[in-house]
Amino acid sequence: MATDRGPNAPNTVGAVVLAAGSASRMGHRPKCLLELNGVPLICRQLMALSHAGVEDVVVVLGHFAQDIQRAITQWPIKQVLNPQPDDGQNASLHVGLRALSPHHSAVVVALADQPLIVSQDIADLMRAYAQRPSGMQVVQPLVDGLPGNPVMFSAKVRQHILAADSNFGCRQWQQRHPDQVHHWVNTNPHYRWDVDTPQDIQTLEQHTGLQLRWPHRPN
Repeated sequence: MATDRGPNAPNTVGAVVLAAGSASRMGHRPKCLLELNGVPLICRQLMALSHAGVEDVVVVLGHFAQDIQRAITQWPIKQVLNPQPDDGQNASLHVGLRALSPHHSAVVVALADQPLIVSQDIADLMRAYAQRPSGMQVVQPLVDGLPGNPVMFSAKVRQHILAADSNFGCRQWQQRHPDQVHHWVNTNPHYRWDVDTPQDIQTLEQHTGLQLRWPHRPN
């Protein structure tokens, strides 16, 4: 078993939330501002991280930065801008990892558009990381044989990612080091749900009864 300090040890876990995309498949509307029970999805993710004990959080913005900033202004987080958000998610990951405190022993990387993630899901991921087999540097949920999010990785992985070019991210690291990746098998569908298209919104409602709504736009 791993010997790292547990997930509740102070100042050991930070998080990067990726929210810089153009949402091209969602009609170029900021999908992380879709609301579930009146709460934007990005705020739900921030709430889940906070309630799970992750206090150092960096949100990476790009497209729709001003709109998203208005939604998260009350959160005590660091906001950073990816000046080239069209370079892809890995470029945003680099921006976020550079902005995060260098003292953390592990990092959670989360998406801003996962409607079902709650604090217990984050806590369970952190527990799986703390209990991962020796030598494992990455923990990724595996649900019904498919990878999920968020993922969690060590400071070593963070250093390797930042030492590479901006096209290199966690997925590429896993491809190079499959023997150091712990695929955490579980049955929690929350890790698999995100919303990229209008069809995803409909499918979520059909499967869960939950309705996502766009925020009201004043006239």
